[in-house]
Amino acid sequence: MNFKIRVISLCVLAAMLAVAAGVLYSCAAAKVSAGELSAEYESKREGEVKVADGFTDAAMKFYTELFKSVVAGEEKDENVLVSPLSVYTALSMTANGARDKTLSQMEDTLGLDIDKLNESMAAYIEGLPSSDKYKMSMANSIWFRENELTVSPDFLQKNADYYGASVFSAPFDKSTVKDINKWVKEKTDGMIEDIVDDIPPSVVMYLINALAFDAEWETIYNKNDVSEGVFTTADGKEQKVEFMTGEEDKYLKLDNAEGFIRYYKDRKYAFAALLPEEGVDIADFIASLDAEALSDSLKNAASELVIASIPKFEYDYDTELSKTLTSMGIVNAFDPDKADFSGIGTTDLGNMFISKVIHKTYIAVAERGTRAGAATVVEIDTKSAPLIEHTVKLDRPFVYMIIDTQYNLPIFIGSVMEIDD
Repeated sequence: MNFKIRVISLCVLAAMLAVAAGVLYSCAAAKVSAGELSAEYESKREGEVKVADGFTDAAMKFYTELFKSVVAGEEKDENVLVSPLSVYTALSMTANGARDKTLSQMEDTLGLDIDKLNESMAAYIEGLPSSDKYKMSMANSIWFRENELTVSPDFLQKNADYYGASVFSAPFDKSTVKDINKWVKEKTDGMIEDIVDDIPPSVVMYLINALAFDAEWETIYNKNDVSEGVFTTADGKEQKVEFMTGEEDKYLKLDNAEGFIRYYKDRKYAFAALLPEEGVDIADFIASLDAEALSDSLKNAASELVIASIPKFEYDYDTELSKTLTSMGIVNAFDPDKADFSGIGTTDLGNMFISKVIHKTYIAVAERGTRAGAATVVEIDTKSAPLIEHTVKLDRPFVYMIIDTQYNLPIFIGSVMEIDD
């Protein structure tokens, strides 16, 4: 039985730094007509980078608030999927060009000053594992309008040093739209397509993050583990779906929800799900999510037996995040009059500001494992213990995450509202 699912979800994935061991940095260049300047801006970073104290808390707070804000802005029965890591990375790159109050607001919302943010992101991303058993591939790029924007070499170099960003000078015509979409499709293993439709004449830069995740379960479900069941939506509608059932050894508990962790091969990544208690509205549960409590729950999962049932699902999602990010505290960056991105460079077209933050995601969860992709585009415009048994069947709206098991940060965090045939 094949079906698609719409899901409210927060996908954390994203920045890109080339490393010999760890996350697979997608360095192979897509064939594009734009002029690639990446060779001029290879990483020159020296010395070891470390994750700063407070990075995990800052990231989790941003990720949780982003998820809550996106869900709050959708219709009650609308499913969502976002990648907070992808968004966090794209904004961190952009912040390297911000100055004065524009920068301070971005630092406050992202939770760290720019120097600690750059170093922490580089260290975190370099530490994300990838192997022949599971793939975590990431890429960043900066595209600017040729002949209209004089880009600061320091801005490009900093993003090369900490985010491995490729640099392209392009005419920003139809060929550039094609090139950007081709680049994103390649870097997400075909999961994200057509993220840019057209380029307004006043737009001078795009900062893009893309990622692809592909991993098999530690224990793959066989046909005897899959059975038909009923998923009950938030409004009480019953849907026949296929459930995959197995035994898990990590049990999650929050004040008003319970759940489990299911690992992918080598236990470097995991799927975590939270099912609100009977009678607890899924929207109210999401609105009440607390970053610290969520982090504690993931870190302190109980070693208890869980009979866990996951519905098979597949979906994609797209959104524009400018209103969401403004509500989270990044205000001046989106204001044509108040934004200060003088660190990016100079242009005669007018004052630079963020006009859009375009975000697209995809996920598929099935018997063998999970595939997920995400891309974020920041558009710079100008004016001009003992085994206690639990049974958790995800047969009504629930929250889920894909997490890294070192820092327990969500690579995806979402909520399933309904499953369509």
